[in-house]
Amino acid sequence: MSSTLSNNAMTSLKRSLAADPFASNISSKVYVRSTKSGKVQKIVRELYLRQDIPCSSKLCTSCLKTAPRDASGVLAPLVLSAKPAGTKKYKQGHYLVPDTNALLNALDLFEQTAAFYDVIILQTVLEELRNRSLPLYNRLIGLTKSEEKRFYVFFNDFRLETYVVRDPGESINDRNDRAVRRAVKWYGEHLTEAVKAAGGNSKSVPAVVMLSDDKENLTKAKRDGIDATSLKEYVGGLENADQLLDMISVVKEGRELRDARSAEALYAEYFSVSKMMTGVKNGTLHQGIFNVSPYNYLEGSIKVPAFDKSLIVLGRENINRAVHGDVVVVEVLPKDQWKEPSTKIIEEESMNRDENADADEGEAVVTEKERKALQEEVKKMHSKSSEGKPQPTAKVVGVVKRNWRQYVGHVDESSVSQSAKENRKQQTVFLIPMDKKIPKIRVRTRQAGEIIGKRVLVTIDSWDRDSRHPVGHFVRSLGDLETKGAETEALLLEYDVQYRPFPKAVLDCLPAEGHDWIVPPSTDDPGWKDRKDLRHLDICSIDPIGCQDIDDALHARPLPNGNFEVGVHIADVSHFVKPNNAMDAEASIRGTTVYLVDKRIDMLPMLLGTDLCSLKPYVERYAFSAIWEITPDAEIVKSDFTKSVIKSREAFSYEAAQIRVDDETQQDELTTNIRILLMLSKKFKQKRMDAGALSLSSPEVRVEMESETSDPIDVKTKKHLATMSLVEEFMLLANTSVAAKIYEAFPQTAMLRRHGAPPKTNFEELANQLKVKRGCELKVSSSKELADSLDACVDPQEPFFNTLVRVMATRCMMSAEYFCSGTQAYPEFRHYGLASEIYTHFTSPIRRYADLVAHRQLAAAINYEALHPAVRSKGKLEAVCKNINVRHRNAQQAGRASIEYYVGQALKGRIVEEEGFVMKIFSNGFVVFVPRFGIESLIRLRDLADPEPESVFDAENYVLRTSGNREVEVELFEKVVVRISDVLEEKTGKRKVKLELVGKGSK
Repeated sequence: MSSTLSNNAMTSLKRSLAADPFASNISSKVYVRSTKSGKVQKIVRELYLRQDIPCSSKLCTSCLKTAPRDASGVLAPLVLSAKPAGTKKYKQGHYLVPDTNALLNALDLFEQTAAFYDVIILQTVLEELRNRSLPLYNRLIGLTKSEEKRFYVFFNDFRLETYVVRDPGESINDRNDRAVRRAVKWYGEHLTEAVKAAGGNSKSVPAVVMLSDDKENLTKAKRDGIDATSLKEYVGGLENADQLLDMISVVKEGRELRDARSAEALYAEYFSVSKMMTGVKNGTLHQGIFNVSPYNYLEGSIKVPAFDKSLIVLGRENINRAVHGDVVVVEVLPKDQWKEPSTKIIEEESMNRDENADADEGEAVVTEKERKALQEEVKKMHSKSSEGKPQPTAKVVGVVKRNWRQYVGHVDESSVSQSAKENRKQQTVFLIPMDKKIPKIRVRTRQAGEIIGKRVLVTIDSWDRDSRHPVGHFVRSLGDLETKGAETEALLLEYDVQYRPFPKAVLDCLPAEGHDWIVPPSTDDPGWKDRKDLRHLDICSIDPIGCQDIDDALHARPLPNGNFEVGVHIADVSHFVKPNNAMDAEASIRGTTVYLVDKRIDMLPMLLGTDLCSLKPYVERYAFSAIWEITPDAEIVKSDFTKSVIKSREAFSYEAAQIRVDDETQQDELTTNIRILLMLSKKFKQKRMDAGALSLSSPEVRVEMESETSDPIDVKTKKHLATMSLVEEFMLLANTSVAAKIYEAFPQTAMLRRHGAPPKTNFEELANQLKVKRGCELKVSSSKELADSLDACVDPQEPFFNTLVRVMATRCMMSAEYFCSGTQAYPEFRHYGLASEIYTHFTSPIRRYADLVAHRQLAAAINYEALHPAVRSKGKLEAVCKNINVRHRNAQQAGRASIEYYVGQALKGRIVEEEGFVMKIFSNGFVVFVPRFGIESLIRLRDLADPEPESVFDAENYVLRTSGNREVEVELFEKVVVRISDVLEEKTGKRKVKLELVGKGSK
């Protein structure tokens, strides 16, 4: 995104430099580096310093005369208001200039509609923020696009008067702070001169105010006569100060309070960065991503290269303030402390129900209940036979990178005092996150009474050694718990889905004709250049019911030589979305379209996604076509790729296409061609399976909605149809064919997708379970061996057993990921699940950014157009891959969370009995999967009877037996009958399904 800003700015700067070379000064930066051969190399970079970069204030007429213009001679519109808002202190109005720490600590404030308008974002600050936090940087870029908020990016490092050279011995941070102060001072002087020159009164000049929470920076600013203030002081002078003050980071305030009390440290001090890096380098320490167990909040794990199995981190002291997703450094504990993963469910709310949020500091880091639970666990592990295979355990000694984000949750009402409910007195409360893997967050707020029963958004600010819990601040309320709007926004925020409306800059990139745009009637039009006219072909699309963003269409026809011509035609999105424009930048950040039960969060504006790019029937559309000659035995004779114009004959749903194919009375050409596709697809699928492709499974359900209210009324299991496989096989063929083509053309920068082979240790538990309970042998040396052994895992008495095993095997897999070909050796390109040597995503450019990149590369590979620099740079492509991998994963999780929410709503007030399967067993509970609803849920022993019945857990045979007031015996893979109802979960505030064990299932 910054590259867009910088490139556009630099382009106009270079143009005007060429026009007036004497308006510039040149500053040289000298870098010294050592080469691999040991030679010292001096690098000199010249920086052109300008005096015509505009201040962008509408008060200033001098900048209008000198500011650079674009290629058409148009001046960029001025951003900053001539009459900015005033406050008690700045009655004449004011512009704000935040430093980096102000944005890092309180970007939430700057996004508020009640305040923070006319803000100058310095280039120095923008680049520093990008290096410190990419998510915050992307949010700030969003603000710079808002016409209403008036955030202006000022390139202070390119303007002569504001450029600052780093002094010898000066830190980068100090240089940047000095650059901020220099820019603020210049702005004040520049505006005063501009107003005077226009005959105005100097008293009417808006104040230029630096915002910072850095004491030293504030002191130096005031010494230099600069208007500067802390966030707290500034916000305190605003009309709605009470609400906004809650949104200021409590880091500074909290530290001062703790220093005054000399609180005793509860956690071990982190190692220094140099000590951590040295330890990781010499192998005494290990770095990895910290993951919290979904069933035991006192247990985490870290996968590191030095060990086959994950390292286990047990207990608060060893977790040492790490939060799920953080990149941490750990030290392995002595071997006598190694153990197996937990066999007990340990939940925070049952352990620490009545903690006092205010009196939390200085207490023991582990409660007596927690200590007892852990001791029981360890004792149980030590008493096991020596056949058990304990995993190495570790403790966190430092955090390399915090993965903190905004968290959604609800306030624990028991932590709110009665007086706070009645007045706006500030107090500390507990925020319980929706995500069970995130610890309770201590939040100071004046609005405690008002946000009880609400979904709220908070940010973690710090987690110091003397606090049992992380400390954060309130951002905003999303609405009442369980309301559709609040819960939907909550899950979008939880999974960092970019759901705000497209900014004007993006919409300005759309064709001016809007919905009236058509493929040019004349083939002499430039839009037809090098395109094949395929409008005569019987092309159709086959998609889920109600699909509007139609990415792909197909055709098949017999050839005179007995072979078949088959074409996959993909929406030509790259014709409308050009590299590096505002729409492309927005799409690259969003990464993918997100599909929820009741809505779709588009990657591209609806005009493109559901109209101009969508391969709708009966209208002409631009496409990118892959066309093959294929033998009746599904052998590829030749491949061709071309830009094209198509006219789809029909848009089928999977169901409608299946009915048509199955109806023997239908003998028209279109139906006959679909049957050809179906015949070939079965042969392609068999070849993939023979090569070792995996047929995995995951719960798939469809929530039926009431048409007018969009309320969920029922849940149905998705039925698999042959037409679904038909489309899947030809999309896979297109993706593998395009992958080979773009890799051949661009071996260093092809956008590809790989699926790594999972370590054998991932399957150890499942393999042992199948061997013990069903006598099945799970072989995992190759995808072919795994596929064959999964096929053999059958229970003649229970057809669903094989599907259950495939669901469990899917969870042992690695995640597939996008990558740039130059970053991996060719054998690592392999897609394990598909058993394909090379693979990419090409077939869904409307909804996936990776496909759009592949389209651009393919267009260059067939010499349709030159390869744009944006898709030629390995570094830029790596950054794109990193982002879209995260976005893709988040989109999947958001989709699942949406289904889970609506399944709970569909079952609200209903009680049904269904058959399910035991898929995991603990010493104090078990997990049951219910195929009909695609749900799985925990049944704890305490749910069986009150008091909780005594139990014996046979871990080696995966059997749990209870005695006393409720006698049951539950074993892994067993079919059971459960009673399903709905319940508002106390921990997360989410309505979820509740399962009660009724008895054994039918044989």
